Amino acid sequence: MNTMTLWHITGWEFAALAFAALLVGFSKTAVSGANTVSLAIFAAVLPARASTGVLLPVLIAGDLLAVLTYRRHAHWPTLWRLFPAVAVGVVAGTLFLVWADDEIVRTSIGAILLLMAGVTVWRRRRADTEEEPDSVATRSGRVKARSYGVLGGFTTMVANAGGPVMSMYLLSAGFRKLGFLGTSAFFFLIVNMSKVPFSVGLGLIDGRSLLLDAALVAFVVPGAFIGKWAVNRINQRLFEQLVIGATILGGLQLLLR
Repeated sequence: MNTMTLWHITGWEFAALAFAALLVGFSKTAVSGANTVSLAIFAAVLPARASTGVLLPVLIAGDLLAVLTYRRHAHWPTLWRLFPAVAVGVVAGTLFLVWADDEIVRTSIGAILLLMAGVTVWRRRRADTEEEPDSVATRSGRVKARSYGVLGGFTTMVANAGGPVMSMYLLSAGFRKLGFLGTSAFFFLIVNMSKVPFSVGLGLIDGRSLLLDAALVAFVVPGAFIGKWAVNRINQRLFEQLVIGATILGGLQLLLR
């Protein structure tokens, strides 16, 4: 990619990216799903392909903070069942990025955002399931884990948009708030770290993009602290409604751009 474009963002555009970085920190420690708003902002301000490379280190910073906060609540049997399928999805997403140009990537991100909005609505209607987390050990649970794993790996590689997919899976498996946050924290830290070599090889991450990341990471930290404070206070239903609305608007903006 031509990362020189990263040096030509305006003050208002940087402010938008900083707000998106703040949302990343918040989503990692409070409400998974706000990342979709961050994704829409990054893809609107930056070239679509470049946006995925710039956003990835910001997400990793948020993942590290989430792991430090909720590391004791991870459910590792679930994680080990997911990783092989996720790897298949990441490879498929990498091959797609090799083939796709910026316009196709932008359109794909918009479509994925709209898909994730639909996924989130469906997830909320299924959130009252009574299954336990160890239900993933059953045959149907393994099939479900593989299906969600491949889709999550593909969407996270192409658009850093695997959050709603995995959120739906973890909720459908019966995870409560702390187990959900701890398991997703380790999941996305490991998956996002594994994406770095692919992104570097595709030219999505380089020295210039990392300099911009260094400035944006400063906004992830306060977002994470706000999320930690708010996790037991926030009206999650209202916030998710706002996230869904913003995601739909962001997806339509990218599709019609």
